[in-house]
Amino acid sequence: MDSTASTAVDVEAKQAELADFDGLTERYQRELLAHCYRMSGSVHEAEDLVQETFLRAWKASAAFQGRSSVRTWLYRIATNVCLTNLEGRPRRPLPTGLGTSDSLAGDALEENHEIAWLEPIPDAAVVVAERDSIRLAFVAALQHLPARQRAVLILRDVLRWSAAEVAEALDTTPAAVNSALQRAHAQMAERGLTEDTVEPDLSAAQASLLERYVDAFWRKDVDTIVSMLTAEAVWEMPPFVGWYLGREQIAQLIGGQCPGGSYDMPMIQTVANGQPAFGLYMRTPDGSFLPFHLQVLELVGDQVRHVGAFFDVSLFETFGLPAHLPADFVPTPAVSTSTP
Repeated sequence: MDSTASTAVDVEAKQAELADFDGLTERYQRELLAHCYRMSGSVHEAEDLVQETFLRAWKASAAFQGRSSVRTWLYRIATNVCLTNLEGRPRRPLPTGLGTSDSLAGDALEENHEIAWLEPIPDAAVVVAERDSIRLAFVAALQHLPARQRAVLILRDVLRWSAAEVAEALDTTPAAVNSALQRAHAQMAERGLTEDTVEPDLSAAQASLLERYVDAFWRKDVDTIVSMLTAEAVWEMPPFVGWYLGREQIAQLIGGQCPGGSYDMPMIQTVANGQPAFGLYMRTPDGSFLPFHLQVLELVGDQVRHVGAFFDVSLFETFGLPAHLPADFVPTPAVSTSTP
């Protein structure tokens, strides 16, 4: 078969792939969701952005000429959908990213619902092979970059596109792409973060740590909880703007500000951003339990280095966690989050 005929067959195959829109959606939904999440920092926005991507792709399908793969074409559409969505919008921070110093646990808690906070994303919603690049710290660091630099870094470093491919997607030049990537790397280096600075799957010691963590919260054993933290552990809990550094402050926070007592706070394990996570419930006056916050843990060795406690109970539905637990519920030990 000559090259012209081969090219025609290739284009025909791509057009056939594009014509099967249900199959197309099923095939690329999860990886495009991860891409839009890295760009936006919001699982809810990312879901809408993916739908907009497929809508634009469907409308433009007749004009698709097969010069790239369907996957590359969809990523190009998704990136530009995200850039349009991000125009004029502030970045999504965590409390530690607001530029404020750590708080004292005895201070009054201050909420700010005007800030669009960074959100966690369930592993079940994205491509597991890409989970290193959705770690919470990495996505939080991405939010510090201007939107186009963010897009360049993701396309070049995460998706491994060439400078020429990125330039075509963003309607710019390879030189401009390389310059933006250099600036993005400099900003990320300031925070000591790359997609490679993440931990592998849980060790046996870490799995044991999580079992004890769940049990300690169930008993509200503050001393045991904080014994599992590193000395310089950080605790933050959007939409509360304060963040807390070190075991002593975190102990005072949990002991003095958390409303639950012994056997009031069961946890159900999940996985967020490639990290162990827990839906924490709080006992109500009738004895049953309702969602309270979603914790995402960052581990180092067999200790907890960072806890993001997200007080957005709509995340429980996003993560497929129960809307309530019966009064006789008792938490089971956490299990390994390793992915086969």
